[in-house]
Amino acid sequence: MNKYVTCLTIAGSDSGGGAGIQADLKTMSAIGVYGMSAITAITAQSTTAVNDIYAISPQIVESQISTVLDDIECNTVKIGMIYLPENAEIIATTLSKYKIANIILDPVLISTTQFKLSKDDVVDTIKNKLLPICTLVTPNTDEVYEFTGIKIKNKEDVCSAAREFIKIGAKAVLIKGGHNIKSTFAYDYLLTNTGYEHWYRGKAIETNNLHGTGCSLSSAIASYLAQDYPLPQAIAKAKLYITKAISYGSDTIIGKGNGPINHFFSPKKLIKIKL
Repeated sequence: MNKYVTCLTIAGSDSGGGAGIQADLKTMSAIGVYGMSAITAITAQSTTAVNDIYAISPQIVESQISTVLDDIECNTVKIGMIYLPENAEIIATTLSKYKIANIILDPVLISTTQFKLSKDDVVDTIKNKLLPICTLVTPNTDEVYEFTGIKIKNKEDVCSAAREFIKIGAKAVLIKGGHNIKSTFAYDYLLTNTGYEHWYRGKAIETNNLHGTGCSLSSAIASYLAQDYPLPQAIAKAKLYITKAISYGSDTIIGKGNGPINHFFSPKKLIKIKL
């Protein structure tokens, strides 16, 4: 009998469909993984704005996670937007009860349209409760500043910030700093607590359709980890997936603002990646 490769996403819902739970499940499906979800918050969101947020109670967040994991075998979890610190704590407590091999944390704090997606004390709770149990954290440059106080201006800043993440308890960090380093390429930097480091380079694509790229990248990494790729190769494959998804959706008009990427461009045909 065949088994699905599975992945659970714990994140907020984007009614516009470009980011959050919706982007996560699209990414997982595109890559060939069976996605499950636990929703932390509901947003009234489009390509132009986030107009409202309704936080899901910690009890319901915990119940969603436990109900899924008690029934369906799962070794990989992706965590995205967490609006309440109480939810960050209950997620950490609940996941600690299960033997999850891979936990990917995308610390979503601000939307593409610059709307705040977390309460002020969420960062401290993530640092103290979630970061120690996660396999990888994937902050962008704005999130790097919130966690470390370091403003990314160049590659040296990226390396300094990565070391700070390791110092505060991260097992591995992938800093998405490409758009802050002027180049024809987009750069992401991986550093692990064992000292392994790697710069990932991808083609920089000029487009307004970048809504949900962070959610999709972390979900792609989780999907490849669920398929038993080692972390460096899972990131390489995920970065290629995102580059292709951005490229194929770069000239498509959806909405009046920051459009989504094209998740379903045939990622299963991608060539194998060797580092």
